[in-house]
Amino acid sequence: MEILAPDMKTDDMAIDAEHKDIEVDLSKLGAVNTMLAALFCKLVAPIKTIISGNVFEDAQDSNAAVRPLPLGTSVTGKVRRQCAHYFGVTISEQQAKSGIVVRVTSYGRNRFKLLYLEQDANNAGYRLVSQEDSKTISNVPSAGMYFLHFQVYRMDSTLNAAPAAFFKSLEGVHPCEVSQLKAGTHIFAVYGDNFFKKSPYKIEALCVEPSNDKTHKLREVEAQILKKRDEIHGFETEFKEALANFQEVTNRYPLEKQSVDELLKQRDDIYSSYTVENN
Repeated sequence: MEILAPDMKTDDMAIDAEHKDIEVDLSKLGAVNTMLAALFCKLVAPIKTIISGNVFEDAQDSNAAVRPLPLGTSVTGKVRRQCAHYFGVTISEQQAKSGIVVRVTSYGRNRFKLLYLEQDANNAGYRLVSQEDSKTISNVPSAGMYFLHFQVYRMDSTLNAAPAAFFKSLEGVHPCEVSQLKAGTHIFAVYGDNFFKKSPYKIEALCVEPSNDKTHKLREVEAQILKKRDEIHGFETEFKEALANFQEVTNRYPLEKQSVDELLKQRDDIYSSYTVENN
């Protein structure tokens, strides 16, 4: 199997000035820089990594063999960092109409990516269509792809209590590239994204009935998130105006207090000056 690599940045590390995101190609970092990146990720903020070009080259050898992943089953394994394990999910026409979910979970602080690949139009190999970075929810690192016949969304950022970060928290909501699958075999991969050790994982694939309550709830909640994103844009303006007014009155308070204190002191001094000696 040959994988066609997508366009990637040539810089080892690129920093988005607005969001302070860092993208690192670990295959281009030495041991010392990799350790520094791991420490930064642990102590400061998560670091985004790009898929190593070696994965697309190594996909041509026997290590890239596609393992079957039947619907309703799960497979466990450990993938080396900057390497990938490939799985084929075969679905029928009826299963495709119902809806398909592919999820990967791990434990601890393990990092991984879930990849979805398609056959290239020229049959030259497979191309990367979509990827999901693992995200820790309730102490469980996980990543999933949901093909439910309606637009689902990914969340690229995490909620932060600080106002500046809060107002940008929902800007990371983006529509996923693929919302449904056709009958046939589809290729998914688990990519090891740890800095040093292997990434243990469990990958599972399942068919979801269209009438599933969770599916309806997901659609409803994501619609509310999109509505809330638009509302927050307006609220941000109100908040900044109120904050500016609050800052103005807060700055004025000590000046007004000092003025009043000085007037009262002058008044007290005058009252105190009325004595028999000064008549």
